Amino acid sequence: MNAALLIGHNDLRLFLRNRSSLIWLFAVPVMFVYFMGFANRGPGGPASASPAVLVENHDTGFLGASFLDALGAQGLRILAPTNAADARRGVRVPPDFSANILSGRQGTVEFFSVAGSGDAAAALVELRVVRALIALNSDLIELGTADANAPPTADAVRALQQRPPAVELRTRHAGRKPIPAGFNFSLPGVLVMYVLMNLLIFGGTTVASERQSGVLRRLTVHPMSRSALIAGKVYGLMLLAAVQVAVLLLAGRFLFHVNFGDSLGGIVVVMLVYSWVASSLGVLVGSLVRAEDKVIGICLLASLVMAALGGCWWPLEVVPDFARILAHSIPTGWAMDALNRLITFGGGLADATLPLAMLAGFGLAANGLAARFFRA
Repeated sequence: MNAALLIGHNDLRLFLRNRSSLIWLFAVPVMFVYFMGFANRGPGGPASASPAVLVENHDTGFLGASFLDALGAQGLRILAPTNAADARRGVRVPPDFSANILSGRQGTVEFFSVAGSGDAAAALVELRVVRALIALNSDLIELGTADANAPPTADAVRALQQRPPAVELRTRHAGRKPIPAGFNFSLPGVLVMYVLMNLLIFGGTTVASERQSGVLRRLTVHPMSRSALIAGKVYGLMLLAAVQVAVLLLAGRFLFHVNFGDSLGGIVVVMLVYSWVASSLGVLVGSLVRAEDKVIGICLLASLVMAALGGCWWPLEVVPDFARILAHSIPTGWAMDALNRLITFGGGLADATLPLAMLAGFGLAANGLAARFFRA
């Protein structure tokens, strides 16, 4: 056991000494989390946040303030001109807005563009501004219908705005669960893809190069068993995965604001089992393929194919049934299933029991094959 721990710790030290490998371990995965999260945004994703609108209210009457309240009720974040960096569209309320309405004339507001705002975001803001104007007009019509001789007052308008709506629209996904989207989808996908890719490549090339250089033969001279040598190689790769997973989880929490809730412990367990599977596969590839350059090509191709088929690039909820069956014939599909249950859907470790059991089966098989074909 001591020999296996010593081999694993030394392998981790050698892995982290290679500066170029740090880019693939940490920098590239973080960038992929952002780009894939942006590309797969949807309900609950980055594009679903309350859009911000820049408001220039020049009206001193109460109806200008009532209009701002109506904007807030439509889910818009109201920004002042001094804090307009996040605005998607601008609305200008003229000085005579309240006066015109109270005297029976038409009151108007003005849209204006904000630098850097896309058309889609601006259209969403405009739609909600129009809904706010319709809501305010409805309140004024209701007050005028109730008493045509009494002008509307600030308290009367506020009372109508604060009352519960007569009709409430509730929307939800037709299925049992929503489709994973945004950073809640990209973080698990990148975790699964890059842990597999790095452990296959680092594990395979290390075993192949150490066999060619005679390091493995020299290790067998020491009083250690063959199983301890294999365990040490797998253990070192699992330590490498632990470092990468920790960095990506910290980036997910503090850079991308992914809410792990009570699922962090379950995520660690899933990634520990998955890292064992990927580490054993890396040692297996290094045992079967002797040339180091061939190991890199095979591992890169295998990891990309398994990432695509396993749902790391797009949600399995949107693919045909045969593709979901294919995804669950490889470890990446079960790892994504487990992480989505924990991160995207907020489940507990008990919800990931079946994926964990399947991953454990893959791990036993990969470990057994690695031990069977390992040669010093």
